[in-house]
Amino acid sequence: MQSTKSTTQLTVNGKKNSIDHHPEEPLLYVLRNQLGINGPKYGCGLGQCGACMVLVDGQPALSCIVPAGSASGKEITTLAGLQNKDGSLHPVQQAFLEEQAAQCGYCTNGMIISSVALLNQNPQPSDAEIRQGLQTNLCRCGTQSRVIRAVKKVGKEI
Repeated sequence: MQSTKSTTQLTVNGKKNSIDHHPEEPLLYVLRNQLGINGPKYGCGLGQCGACMVLVDGQPALSCIVPAGSASGKEITTLAGLQNKDGSLHPVQQAFLEEQAAQCGYCTNGMIISSVALLNQNPQPSDAEIRQGLQTNLCRCGTQSRVIRAVKKVGKEI
């Protein structure tokens, strides 16, 4: 039995792309394998670790479980797409560097994406709200306290 491919128009980091994909193919695979975007990582493949997080129309989405076709017509923002037009880092990215919130780096993509989404909804979250906002992101390195400091730092600057 031969499966058919679909063509979907995806807007990723402000750039329109036409992609051919199988209907069930996850957005993560399209981003990494067809568009060469390596910010979102393959972690668990089940939507439980957050390493694959992207923003879809400003909302955090686990790209390993989102079918690529369902993102058609929506704005997808990856870690690279957060940078300012002049190439400078997004305030959350900068705060992560300053607070040394990344250890091995595997969860960093999801932590930053989730933090941006959280701060867009709540510019000055409490520690508990930050923990709640980042609950879908797993980190084995133990940098959660640094992540909370980074998010709070950006919140104070807004």
